[in-house]
Amino acid sequence: MTPRPAFDYNRFQRWRRPFEIGFWVVMLMTNTIFNGMVAWFDDVYRIHRADSFEPWVWEASSSLAILSLVPFVVWPTRRWPIRFDTWKANLKFHLAMSVPFCLAHVGLMIVLRLLAYQALKGWHYHFGNDWPLQLGYEYLKDIRTYFSFVVTITGYGLFVRRLQGEASLLAEPDEGPPVEPVDRPERFLVRKLGKEFLIAASEIEWLQASGNYVNLHVRGRDYPLRATMAGIEERLDPSRFVRVHRSYLVNLDYLAEIEPLDTGDARLTMRDGATLPCSRRFRTQLRERFGDVPVSA
Repeated sequence: MTPRPAFDYNRFQRWRRPFEIGFWVVMLMTNTIFNGMVAWFDDVYRIHRADSFEPWVWEASSSLAILSLVPFVVWPTRRWPIRFDTWKANLKFHLAMSVPFCLAHVGLMIVLRLLAYQALKGWHYHFGNDWPLQLGYEYLKDIRTYFSFVVTITGYGLFVRRLQGEASLLAEPDEGPPVEPVDRPERFLVRKLGKEFLIAASEIEWLQASGNYVNLHVRGRDYPLRATMAGIEERLDPSRFVRVHRSYLVNLDYLAEIEPLDTGDARLTMRDGATLPCSRRFRTQLRERFGDVPVSA
C-alpha cells in the first residue's frame, strides 16, 4: 500500500533544487544587508573609521565566499551525518572540516575585497598586520557559521525524509518466529507523517545509493533506507534484483531496454521511462545472465 501524501510531494521535488539554492541566497543576502547596516553605523557613522563603501564590501565579499562554500558543508553532513547515534563519532570530522572551511572563506573573501577596492577606489585592501591573530578571530566566527550550516542542513534533511517517508527493514520480534524471513524480506516498513505502511519488495523498481542511505524507488517516489548498497543487495532476491552500477540496483521486472554506449557502458530504460546508468563491468554480466532483456541497437 502506497501512502497518500499530505501534500504534492512530486511537485515539491520539481521545485526542490531551486528552493534549496534560493534559501541560501536569500538567507545570506538578508544577513549581508543587516550586518552591512550595523558595520556602517559602527565604522562610518559613529567613529568615521572607514569609507562609506567599505562595510558593504566587507559583508558582501564574506557572504559571497560563504555562499560558494555551501556545497563544501553539504558533502561532510552526508559523509558524516549528525544523528543521536553518530554525533559523538562524527563530531571530530566536522571540527576538522571547519578549519579548511575558514581558510577557504578568508582566502576568497580577501580576493574579492582586493578586486572591489581596486575597482571602486583604486585602493589596496589590507587584511591586517597580525595575520595569525586575524585568522584566529575569523575562525571563531567561521566555526559558528559552519556548525549552524550543519544544523540547518541536518534539520532540513530530517524534515524532508519525514515528508517523503523513510523505509526500514522489518525487525525480528523478541519472541516467536519472524513474520517473514529477516535475511530476505518480502516487505519493507515505511514511516511517513506518523503513519506506517508496508511496501512489497517486488514493487521496488530500482535502488540508488545516496550517502549513508539507499533510496527505494517505488511508483515515482523514493523512500530512503538507512543501509549500504552492498548490505541491502545481499538481502534482495538475486533472481529479480541485479547490480548495474556501483550506485544502482534494478528490478528486472521493470527493466524495458538496454542501450549500449560508445564508451562501453550502457543506458537502461525502465518501464516508467526513467533512464539509469549501467557501467561496462555490469553491462556484460547483465547481458550474459539475462539475455532475454530487450536490447536497443
